[in-house]
Formats: sequence, C-alpha cells, structure tokens
Amino acid sequence: MANTIFEQTGGTYTQVGDYMLPDLLPAEEEKEANISIWAMRHKRYLKQHHKVLYYNLLTSGKLNSYLVDIEQQAQDLFSRLVKDLAEKENVTENLKATDQMLWVRKMNNIRNRATEIVNADIIYTV
Repeated sequence: MANTIFEQTGGTYTQVGDYMLPDLLPAEEEKEANISIWAMRHKRYLKQHHKVLYYNLLTSGKLNSYLVDIEQQAQDLFSRLVKDLAEKENVTENLKATDQMLWVRKMNNIRNRATEIVNADIIYTV
C-alpha cells in the first residue's frame, strides 16, 4: 500500500477490526488546559454560530489554547469593569459595613452590567 499524505507527515494508523483508523490524539498542551464559564460560553457560541472556525480550531489542536486566551481576556475585562464601576458609583467597604443589603444590590447590578459588556465585547463575537 502506498504511503498516504497522513503517513508522510508523521501520522500513524491503528487497526480496529477490519479498519485502519488514524491516531488523532491532541497535543500535550491540549490535554491540560482548564477553562471556565467565559470560555465555555464562547465555545458554545462558536459551535452553534461559527462551525467552520470551531472545527478548524478543533482539528488543528488550537481550540483549548484559543479558549484559554478568551477566558483570560474576559476575566481581565470583567474584573476591571467591576472595579471601575464600583469606584465610580461609590460602592465601598464603608457602604458594606453600614448597609449590607444596599451594597449587595449595587454590586449585583454592577456585576450584571459587567457580564453583559463582556458577553457583547468578547464572548459573542469572533
């Protein structure tokens, strides 16, 4: 049997029953990447709305590193927005000590707005 392009580029096959299946294992870095909520949302968005990009990243072995980058960008933006909005609206530890319920309401409002901004700017765009 003549060598296939897959074999010429270093690929190997494993026989399963009567079939020869290519050994398609992800790179070592792909196995250990941890992603959380922001990257999972972006992955779901890619899977549903940008299938070609999703499968290109998946088959090239770059999906997890891409998602880790998205996760880092989203987390940085979210943290910065929450901090800036809390300072701008004077939501401080003093307020937390004097009126906890008001502090919780304001912080929840700030976190929800920051989440919406991160979703619009990073998660649901390509």
